[in-house]
Amino acid sequence: MICIETKYFNLNRVLLLALGLWPYYRSNIVRLQIILCLSLVIGGISFQLARFITTKCTSDLIIEVFSTVTFYSTYIINYNAFWMNMHNVRQLMEKLQQICNELKDENEINIMKQYGNSVKRYTFFIIMFTMGCLLIVTFVPIINIALNINGYRYHPHQMLSYFMAEYFIDQEKYYYLIFLHLDVVVCIGATTIAATGTLLRGYFIHACGLFKIASYRIEQAMMIKMVENISTKNEMMVYKEIICAIDIQRKAIKYSQFILSSFEGSFILLISVNVVSLSLNLFGIFRSVSLGNREAFILHSLMVSVILLYMFLANYTGQEVMDHDNYIYLTAYNIRWYIAPVHIQKLILFILQKNSKAFALHIGKIFVASLECFATLLKASMSYFTFMYSTQQ
Repeated sequence: MICIETKYFNLNRVLLLALGLWPYYRSNIVRLQIILCLSLVIGGISFQLARFITTKCTSDLIIEVFSTVTFYSTYIINYNAFWMNMHNVRQLMEKLQQICNELKDENEINIMKQYGNSVKRYTFFIIMFTMGCLLIVTFVPIINIALNINGYRYHPHQMLSYFMAEYFIDQEKYYYLIFLHLDVVVCIGATTIAATGTLLRGYFIHACGLFKIASYRIEQAMMIKMVENISTKNEMMVYKEIICAIDIQRKAIKYSQFILSSFEGSFILLISVNVVSLSLNLFGIFRSVSLGNREAFILHSLMVSVILLYMFLANYTGQEVMDHDNYIYLTAYNIRWYIAPVHIQKLILFILQKNSKAFALHIGKIFVASLECFATLLKASMSYFTFMYSTQQ
């Protein structure tokens, strides 16, 4: 028996517990934790937008402010998506555990273990990348303070001006408190993206494991020894294996569709915000290079890296699901079905017809999660960046 939660999602469990989003704990303390996290992140966005109250509105100001506001908005979208769908997140975990409990074949269990270990490794690497980004964001102002002590002409207001935050207090006097709030907001947001993104990818990768099991069952059903020495008993075994393969494929499709239906609105909103944020931060990189602003260049580059990685992995996951479903078609096509009895050949033909069009993750009937979609979104972001660049000339 495979214990999915403790064996493959324990890292996600720790991160989501820290955010108050683990669906198995719903106490008053957790509710207070959720309110605190959302208040801090919303406050971070509000203080950035407050800049329009104290500063003359220009195109440069709008681009600088919204390059960070849109990025921070992804924190809230991800957080709210899980908060509002805690029941579905829990149900997805339980459905996956139930499907795994039904597996009896040792090779099928090993397939799920292989995909589960892949999920765990992926989660670990994403956490390491997130920690690296947080260290850079945290130590940039510390390095600047050290340079200031060593005689480098640096003022805290320079760094704060990048964040485009207006706290309506003396920013130089309360510099450390302001950056403490900003660091907390970034930590909450980064943890949210890492925890929710890896959990959803983990669900989809386990669905890929179910597709792989379906292919394995078809291969086992059409073993040469069984088909060449066909008898009534063997024929019934072939029928049973093929039916089981179709059943596990159906479960994988329903499971993937349930994930999409639970988070479809959030996915569409995230795609739109990420495309806009990527365009604005690309322009921010160009602008910081032209102005020689080192701090802005580092932080804009970090945001661009995070957005690109997030968009790529999300679409690559969709591509993996599509490829695994398509592999069932290839398996049915490549087996020696022509030596089987006519009744079994017709059953294989049914599988070929059913899988002639691969299952894909359709998001709002607009996007299909795939590498092609990633290229399209990247092209759209570059187009918006080019437009902003042309307007500044």
